[in-house]
Amino acid sequence: MTDRAALPRMPCHLSAPGIVCGLGDSLESVAGALFSGRRGLFTSDAFTPGRPLPLGQVNTPLPDTHDWPMEHRSRNNQLLAVALARLDKTLTHTLATHDPSRIGVVIGTSTSGIGETEQTLASIGREAPLPEDFRYSRQELGAPARFVAERLGIAGPVYALSTACSSSARALASARRLLRSGECDAVIAGGADSLCRLTVNGFASLEAISDAPSLPFSANRCGINLGEGAALFVVTREPGGIQLEGVGESADAYHVSAPRPDGSGALAAMRAALAQAGREPDDVDYLNLHGTGTAHNDAMEALAVSELFATPPPCSSTKALTGHTLGAAGALEAAFCWLALTHGKRPLHVYDGYYDPVLPTLPLVTDTQGEPPRLALSNSFAFGGNNAALLLGRADA
Repeated sequence: MTDRAALPRMPCHLSAPGIVCGLGDSLESVAGALFSGRRGLFTSDAFTPGRPLPLGQVNTPLPDTHDWPMEHRSRNNQLLAVALARLDKTLTHTLATHDPSRIGVVIGTSTSGIGETEQTLASIGREAPLPEDFRYSRQELGAPARFVAERLGIAGPVYALSTACSSSARALASARRLLRSGECDAVIAGGADSLCRLTVNGFASLEAISDAPSLPFSANRCGINLGEGAALFVVTREPGGIQLEGVGESADAYHVSAPRPDGSGALAAMRAALAQAGREPDDVDYLNLHGTGTAHNDAMEALAVSELFATPPPCSSTKALTGHTLGAAGALEAAFCWLALTHGKRPLHVYDGYYDPVLPTLPLVTDTQGEPPRLALSNSFAFGGNNAALLLGRADA
């Protein structure tokens, strides 16, 4: 069997992303927040009555869905529609120059349309029949991918991935494989997740939620903030620009919700991404940490990073700004790396300044000065040991 990592390097171009999250919905506003350290969190008890929480809730006006097919009427798809609108020029060119049967769609998600099911059940009670306009298919995990494909008239491979917090990182990895295999000439790839009671209360039941803005890698960290958003790329074989140089994936299956303490699963994913790209750890000059702000995740990740790098590169966790967007996080943070490489700046690490002395030391980004980054690694680690790492680089690096 041929080792795909050993095959000749193929261009894997990432278009300018379409983004919507708590930081905004334009590349300019999102970049401004990343490089100034502005949090996009709003305090609300909408999902946890009586317990106000900081949430990365999207405040961008979302499209009206009254003329959409019933099965597509979900907040998740509204977020995707905003991201698609921000990709309008790129999509127009892609659809005009490629056979629709040669274009794929891969979307990562973990919530899909669960929020709409929650609202329906809350309004009718437990015993009443479901209303005629209810569509179970809204909450199926494949629903967001079908929505994008039908909206664009795409006839190639269309599917969704749901591996919790690494879902959309794996969607980008899958897009790369679809191009490499010759199955597709272009892939719309990314992810979307919307806030809902299931996820907010689920993480609260795990005692993983912070009642204050999260503090990744701080001695005072006490949990995550949750958020929502969508991020999409058009992935092609074009040379130049920002390239997805390598992807690394591992499944250590240590525990249903806790990370492997020694960080070996995370380490394997990072090493695989570098190996696929033919790069060395010293080549990386920015690391976007998974950095959730929980005690166990930050400790595991710091161990894995210190094992991989003799001298770790400048690092930051952008979840302190957006909240953890779960299934959208991998693609959203790849988009942040795209912005870092394009603008020549690293996103700031926002916390209280008290680094946990028990952890291996990481050089957290405290200002945006310095040499422009040219190669960025982005980590996404998930329940069940579903780990993914994406390596993005400037084509001229």
